[in-house]
Amino acid sequence: MRTRSLVTGSSRGIGAAIAHALAARGDAVAVHAGTNVDAARGVLDALPGDGHVLVSGDLADPAAVAGLVADAVTGLGGVDVLVNNAAAHDPLVIEDSDYEQWQASWQKVLSVNLVGTANVSWQVVRHLLDRPEGPEGGRIVTVGSRGAYRGEPQAMAYGASKAAVHSLTQSLALALGGHGIAVSAVAPGFVATDMATSLLAGPVGDGIRAQSPFGRVGEPPEVAAAVAFLTGPDALWCSGAVLDVNGASYLR
Repeated sequence: MRTRSLVTGSSRGIGAAIAHALAARGDAVAVHAGTNVDAARGVLDALPGDGHVLVSGDLADPAAVAGLVADAVTGLGGVDVLVNNAAAHDPLVIEDSDYEQWQASWQKVLSVNLVGTANVSWQVVRHLLDRPEGPEGGRIVTVGSRGAYRGEPQAMAYGASKAAVHSLTQSLALALGGHGIAVSAVAPGFVATDMATSLLAGPVGDGIRAQSPFGRVGEPPEVAAAVAFLTGPDALWCSGAVLDVNGASYLR
């Protein structure tokens, strides 16, 4: 039976590449946007194959999370694979922030990256457990970050949230393995997305590229290839793993 996959935050960058990779292997894909629905529609229209759907909703809103997962289930006829890619990034230096800014930044980032990811995962797990064919074969992959280990001094909430979703991944793997659901994560390093173009072209670009012995940063399809493997039928025994996808720019 055709695999049905929901990819959160797939209107651009890594998420769009993941949606394309899963569609290219034959999945029916639900492309999700938090706010940029037009961009997500462009990604949807460019996917190979047919039967794909567009869903939207703010991951910081629990009711919206329930709605977007329900829309994916209805539109695809069910969900077998969840890729938790949506994330908020809010640069903030502790020395330059006031207390109100600090609180707002942490609330913004954690409500999407951690609580939102947990809520989407709960909704999809509940669907898998309740569906007539049972949960076996379900897959959840979360896009974490090298920053969970390396530290993010200019975006502390982001780094902390990614460490938290790595832990969530392993807890879910232990909780759900008995149901035949495999749960894993990828931890990318710096990736050349549209948002990073100006940074890579600026004075710090060479230093960023030099972090890897390959002398470059990652590309979205390279992260997508790892996610495609982890969501596939041969990756059951990778459940609980957090796979580094960083070009040897950080070793642990």
